[in-house]
Amino acid sequence: MTEPPAPERIPRQPLRHRLAERGVDYSLLLLVPAVVVIAGLFLYPFLYGISISVQPQSGGGAFANYTNFFTDPYQAGAIVKTLRLALPVALVSVGLAAPLAYRCRRDFRGRKLVTLVVMLPITFGSILIAQGMPRVFSPYGWVNLLFKAVGLPQVNLLYNYWGTFIAAVLTALPLVFLLLMGIFGGIDRSLEHAAATLGAGRAARFWRIILPLAAPGLLTTFMLACVEAFAIFPSAILVGQPDNQTHVLTIPIYQAASQNSDYTQASAIAVVLTVIELLILGLAVLVRGRLFRGPATGGKG
Repeated sequence: MTEPPAPERIPRQPLRHRLAERGVDYSLLLLVPAVVVIAGLFLYPFLYGISISVQPQSGGGAFANYTNFFTDPYQAGAIVKTLRLALPVALVSVGLAAPLAYRCRRDFRGRKLVTLVVMLPITFGSILIAQGMPRVFSPYGWVNLLFKAVGLPQVNLLYNYWGTFIAAVLTALPLVFLLLMGIFGGIDRSLEHAAATLGAGRAARFWRIILPLAAPGLLTTFMLACVEAFAIFPSAILVGQPDNQTHVLTIPIYQAASQNSDYTQASAIAVVLTVIELLILGLAVLVRGRLFRGPATGGKG
């Protein structure tokens, strides 16, 4: 008696096919390493900071650190001073970098030199920029000597709000410039060519094509510049007025951790800073979603 033939073995489908059948995009697995890094470097420290912020060193209840911060007008005033610095710095950085990035989206003579000059502050770093500013803006610095030579009054741009503002703009400008170069350079130039063939001038092409397409990227760049400006610290101390005009949130964090060795209070202030940043980013994302919706889908077939 002959044995029945063995059933034919069905080959096992690859993982990406099985995921596709379940409606899962296989390429999403590429995000796993990034998610692990973010969780390890950002999410865990943030959660750990929250946990120790509700364990006040001096007692008084779980939220004593937050109560001490918000009931102290001098410390709580750092929130307003941080906003007064970060928001204008982000706005001015984007405003200065946008025309340069728009012009540098195409090749021209001197493009590499312009890019090199704008990128120089990255190589200097915020501390070196702050240390070099007195040579430029002091009463006997280059700027005031130039003003004196042409008969203009001297200006005081050191050890006040404006000194920190200039240093923060110089630090943020290269990063904003790089982002905007990618945004403007990523716009399909065939759209401009098509508009030109239809009679649209350079100004019309910019206002009706380039700017609307770049607007979401401009808002995103503004958000990232805000985050960069919120973390300002060396300039606020070296060329600012850390006990008054530039008493930003990073300064009480440093004072609590390094001078008072109260890491729970420092963590509480850091959590406040992070929450404010998240609120601003969330508001910007909401505005971006409302103003720059993609084309509607659906309709009659």
